[in-house]
Amino acid sequence: MKTGSIISYILAAIVIIISFLFILGSFSPNGSASWMIVGIIGLLFGFALIFAGVRLASRAKETEASYTLDIDLPGNVQLGAMKCLSCGAPLSAKDITMVDGAPVVTCPNCGTTYQLTEEPKW
Repeated sequence: MKTGSIISYILAAIVIIISFLFILGSFSPNGSASWMIVGIIGLLFGFALIFAGVRLASRAKETEASYTLDIDLPGNVQLGAMKCLSCGAPLSAKDITMVDGAPVVTCPNCGTTYQLTEEPKW
């Protein structure tokens, strides 16, 4: 939840409580009708703050980013067959995912998950 929506909810709660007290005070012997009007306007403002908080929270969900990583290998690179380190089953490109910036392999055969490491060429 975004900070703006949390602040909006807190302010709405405060405004609604104070508005409710104004409405209750208008029924007291020393109260006046103007307190009722102020209370109703305050309630409307409080509910508008709740609506704004909901809109801010839904907008935060819409702005979540999705990244695609394309790798351009230089020169004449050939991909050899990959096999699971645990069971030796063949692996395909769809079994590789990026987790926190590192390539991670999940074996469809045995379910083992491990990070890919590049072995030295010499």
